[in-house]
Amino acid sequence: MFDAIVIGGGPAGLSAATWLSRYRRKVLVLDAGEHRNRWVEKAHGYLGTDPLAPKSFLEGARSQLDAYTETEIRPLRASAVSRRDDGVFTVEADGATLEARRLVLAVGVEDDFPEVENFFEHYGASVFHCPTCDGYEAKGCDVVAFGWSANLTGFALTLLGWAKTVTVVTDGRHFEGDEEDRRRLNSKGVSILEDDAVELIGERGCLEGVRLAGGGVLDCQLAFFSIAHRPRTALAAQLGCALTDEGCIEVDLEGATTVPGVYAAGDVTPGLQLVQVAAAKGAIAGVACAQSLQGKNGAVTDDDTQTERSETEASETEDSEPEASETEESEPEASETEASEPEAGTTEPEDPEERLEALGAEVQQVRQQVDEPLDEGDRSFVEKGEEEPVDDTIAPPG
Repeated sequence: MFDAIVIGGGPAGLSAATWLSRYRRKVLVLDAGEHRNRWVEKAHGYLGTDPLAPKSFLEGARSQLDAYTETEIRPLRASAVSRRDDGVFTVEADGATLEARRLVLAVGVEDDFPEVENFFEHYGASVFHCPTCDGYEAKGCDVVAFGWSANLTGFALTLLGWAKTVTVVTDGRHFEGDEEDRRRLNSKGVSILEDDAVELIGERGCLEGVRLAGGGVLDCQLAFFSIAHRPRTALAAQLGCALTDEGCIEVDLEGATTVPGVYAAGDVTPGLQLVQVAAAKGAIAGVACAQSLQGKNGAVTDDDTQTERSETEASETEDSEPEASETEESEPEASETEASEPEAGTTEPEDPEERLEALGAEVQQVRQQVDEPLDEGDRSFVEKGEEEPVDDTIAPPG
């Protein structure tokens, strides 16, 4: 059994696995290879590595993760998950049945793409889905924005923060924005073409334009699209995790979902969808997941640790049963039994009057000791209230 199974091998999943490994937990990463940015040549804004190549970034992360013997990565797709009554999770992945004490869902999102010839020839080089990620590269360029929903209004206007011009192409559909949306776009010089985009023209990295079904070519150097993207929440739904109104997995500040033992990180959770944010969310969820396992046995590290754990478990088992000394202590010891009887060499008076006289002598001796003056440093008593004497040589609390 694994301490944790991380489903998803993107920035969030690998980050979570790294921190779980650093807590010496036995971790399995299931990576189906469906990373959102697998077509993208460069990602931007990552402190110290701007730009970075997503493919090289993930390869480096996997290579570094290999240094942790606690972690394993398998190229499997998880199709079903469930939680047993004892809290253990079962994961079905390409015919394999796997078990873990915890789950981290870092499965990302799925995008809908424009149905345009040569789209993937240009996607990730001259065509993008995220203005925040790649808008800076559009500065001074003519840009086409593919889409038709009302939210394309804000999308296109945002692009104007960098681009020289923006033209909306609805791929042959009716623009769903209202008159106010059209007015806002028109006031900023953004044209709406309810025409079908047939083909992207040019070589990869050198987009020249978009061929339209109605005839002609719309010149552009970059294109962006906003059609639809859906968080991958099928596994979360199988577990009963709550979702937000936007369809993301609901998590707290530590990445915990509403199902005990299940964590989520990355684009499948609410918030900015950036590489660095996904990695940070993965770190938070990974640490929280690891800390939730503290005090629980099961992490595989090395032979010495396993031996230690076995010895610890054995001692805990012994501690759970009464030790012989504890059993003996529950009964009067021989010395205690002997103390209740007259000591050797002494004789107890058999006559009741003699016993009473001896007892009176002992009382008188105690009274004399009480009446003797105290030497400096001896204990004394002070009255607390009227009836409770306390030993004033004992320091008060604090």
